[in-house]
Amino acid sequence: MDFSLNEEQRMLQQSVAKFLGDTYSHETRRKRVREGSDLDGDIWRQFAELGWLALPFAEEDGGLGGTLVESMILHEEFGKALVLEPWLAAVTLSGGLLRLGDATQKKRWLEPLMEGRLQAAVALEEYGTDLSLTDTSVKARPDGSGYRLDGGRDLVLNAGNADILIVPARCEDTGELSLFVVEAGQPGVTVQAHRLVNGQSAGRLLLEDAPVSTESRLAREATAPLAAVMNEALLAMGAQALGAMSALLEQTLEYTKNRKQFGTPLSGFQALQHRMVDMFIACEQYRSLLLAATLKTNEGHEDAARAVHALKARIGQSGRHLAHEAIQLHGAMGMTDEMPAGHYLKHLVALDLLFGNSDQHMAELVADETITI
Repeated sequence: MDFSLNEEQRMLQQSVAKFLGDTYSHETRRKRVREGSDLDGDIWRQFAELGWLALPFAEEDGGLGGTLVESMILHEEFGKALVLEPWLAAVTLSGGLLRLGDATQKKRWLEPLMEGRLQAAVALEEYGTDLSLTDTSVKARPDGSGYRLDGGRDLVLNAGNADILIVPARCEDTGELSLFVVEAGQPGVTVQAHRLVNGQSAGRLLLEDAPVSTESRLAREATAPLAAVMNEALLAMGAQALGAMSALLEQTLEYTKNRKQFGTPLSGFQALQHRMVDMFIACEQYRSLLLAATLKTNEGHEDAARAVHALKARIGQSGRHLAHEAIQLHGAMGMTDEMPAGHYLKHLVALDLLFGNSDQHMAELVADETITI
């Protein structure tokens, strides 16, 4: 079976790599992280002009009709460059749920999102709950023709930049888990923004008697759509992790070729060669997992969800192992802020911990009774 990219996909990969290579130098990114700038308006507008923000959406919605494979290509390059812009939160997660809306809702929110004029976030995680999209403390209380929302959500990606937030809430009248869109500045909505270890934006969302109209209800029963969008998000995070691992491997190999010890390049020492071979094997094994999970999800395979759990579990295992090896092979330089290795480690740690860590996803695999050993 041929797993190589077709001509259009190779062109997309090359154009993304070139743009990010010209835009995202390590020094520029370091400066932005120090300044707390995870969203550059000019870069985001260029994302829109290049069609990247519209790539995963259907043509009838104004998108480019790209498949999951094209999205994975983008995210892998984003991982290599350690892109700070919130494509995962705004496009993959928020955009994936906004596709559920009717024509009016898409015109109101999805269209400006694809054009780069609107930032969005989805409130999914909550402290004290285990890897569940259905457990939420947010309640929707009927109020006239609309609802009032009360509760809170934690670790909301892109919360500090979002114009709108998509909130799953349990309706008190029907018991349904529904999706509501709230404006970031409306009464009863408070966002406490903070930064993740990798420099990206997140925040805590507090809702206190926040009014929402029936026009702001995206879906009456959101369990299945949330699971589908979460699978896409986990794949996107997996592709970013692969990009980070690939960049770490390449940079480590280059460093060991140029750095000399006792007059000999580090790459000439057999013990270090063995460690770099182990890094290469870990990276390629992970690449195979990503490929399998992406294709199974794209084709609607019955084993797709388990493949995604396996992929997410390996981010914490392969990613951390490879990053630790890279830092050690860089020697004392690997611990400094000036070297990219530590920044890749921080990004891989963030990807591991978001939406369930390695142990939680491994537990999901173990609990699946359909798996045979």
